[in-house]
Amino acid sequence: MPLAVYPGCSLTGSSREYMESVEQILKTFEIPYTFVEDWNCCGATAAHNLNRKVAEALPARIIALAEKQGADEILVPCAACYNRLKSSQKKMDEDKVLKGQLSEMVGMPLDNGIKILNVLEVIEQSIVPKLNEKIQAPLNFKAACYYGCLLVRPGNVLNFDREEDPQSMDRIVEILGATPVKWSFKTECCGAGFTVSRTDIVSRLSGDILIDAVEHGAQALIVACPMCHANLDMRRKDIEKATGRKFDIPVIYLTQAIGMALGIDHQKLGLNRHFVPVSI
Repeated sequence: MPLAVYPGCSLTGSSREYMESVEQILKTFEIPYTFVEDWNCCGATAAHNLNRKVAEALPARIIALAEKQGADEILVPCAACYNRLKSSQKKMDEDKVLKGQLSEMVGMPLDNGIKILNVLEVIEQSIVPKLNEKIQAPLNFKAACYYGCLLVRPGNVLNFDREEDPQSMDRIVEILGATPVKWSFKTECCGAGFTVSRTDIVSRLSGDILIDAVEHGAQALIVACPMCHANLDMRRKDIEKATGRKFDIPVIYLTQAIGMALGIDHQKLGLNRHFVPVSI
């Protein structure tokens, strides 16, 4: 069966360059995929503060839709969406009563057996084995691999990589020819959903991340989360005002970095849409 892709709200709007680069990579490596039909918002980041049952029903409906299409695996590129789907799936596994209630709420059967994958898992599973032979323009810069707080935590829910010092993105970036730096903020929070309501918090937290990356020699930040990218790239002027420092370091999605190494046109990867120019 083709891989079911859940784009989520960001990847069809403010972070559409992420989805464009994901599709470029899937097509390059001839990975069959289809989008989850009639998908809805997963509820990140505010739904659980308003109605906990609805907050579980939103990701449960996405899972049910993917299963209805006959998919065995679902790719969720957004770290926040991935976290919500995995969390909801675990709760349904542990609480059959809740699973029945959610099935009734969404109006569909819920087997809840589909495998939910983040973008790093799909890359390691289906792309890394063929990656070396397709690289045309090896990356030649030092990269700070930034996982953020939602891609690897909580570990007992996501069961993906190490919570404090994950390595999967570092391994991929190294294959691309870049040098992953050792730094201290790879899983620190950037401010996440406060990007609109509390820009001051985002500026301070994201500023700490940029300072640590630059001081450890990084020439680019590599991310796999649209919320992290928005805070570190779009909020750059606010960060510079808060820290009193100027930062030229670009923020690149991992899928864009792969596309760069494959020699794919920058516009097809959406690199032209970034606030901080990607000139490395």
